[in-house]
Amino acid sequence: MDCIERKAYAKINLGLDVIRKRPDGYHEVKMIMQTVGIYDLLTLKKCAAPGIFLSVDSREVPGGGENLVYKAAELLRKEYGIGEGVEITLEKRIPIAAGMAGGSTDAAAVFHGMNELFGLGMRLEEMQKLGVSLGADVPYCIMGGTALSEGIGEILTPLPQPPHCILVLAKPDIGVSTKFVYGNLQLGPATRHPDIDKMEEAIREGSLGGITETMGNVLETVTIPAHPVIQEIKNTMAREGAENALMSGSGPTVFGIFKEEATARRAACAIKEAGLAGQVFVTGFHHRKGGSGNGGTVAGRNG
Repeated sequence: MDCIERKAYAKINLGLDVIRKRPDGYHEVKMIMQTVGIYDLLTLKKCAAPGIFLSVDSREVPGGGENLVYKAAELLRKEYGIGEGVEITLEKRIPIAAGMAGGSTDAAAVFHGMNELFGLGMRLEEMQKLGVSLGADVPYCIMGGTALSEGIGEILTPLPQPPHCILVLAKPDIGVSTKFVYGNLQLGPATRHPDIDKMEEAIREGSLGGITETMGNVLETVTIPAHPVIQEIKNTMAREGAENALMSGSGPTVFGIFKEEATARRAACAIKEAGLAGQVFVTGFHHRKGGSGNGGTVAGRNG
């Protein structure tokens, strides 16, 4: 096999809590991660010339050594002594700087793709151990599906897939710095922490109502005051029939959970017509297939 194509699925945080800031400067988190049916597309080809040759279809994404795709390929070439070169084409569909782990999931797709392309024989755990050096979200993206994430994001517990629902994802035309959000997060006695344990219980029981009732993201306390449009999108989704709506990660993307596709599509139209977001998707959850978070069957669609 000299060429392989992989889908790199985006993620949302159904719940995100920050427990504390550690002495090393990292934040200890507890969150529920979920892949969704929006994906980037990567094509990997072997080539005779040694090295990594990366082509990206978006000017907003770096195409050189600073790209996580390049870093992932370089890490594997060094770790496994791969002499052949690899050409990688990246088609961006996941919104950029959106709180949806676009870069991390692209890196995860490279791990899965090169593992198959070059017959490396890596197990999931081996890929995750290597991947954490590239970013805290990479091990989760390598696994995908539904998971409890703890530590700095690298301690993962797979969970059953949640009940079926329709998602609306809306990314406003603003950029949010994760460093800014965590740097300005103030945790204290008055901080309202989402009940991640209760959400985990709801997922295990297959209760969509239990999930939507416990949705919460402590990072909204920083991002929403800085960018009020996020709250406007949440309010619009609620008025249009969402069971609940929440910001994903450090933002600015907002997702709403709906029971009916027709209701979700009306909400998406309302957000577009109000000019609240430049990128709006109607999709669903993406579930693991064969233990792989990148590739497999999509429960939803781009668009």
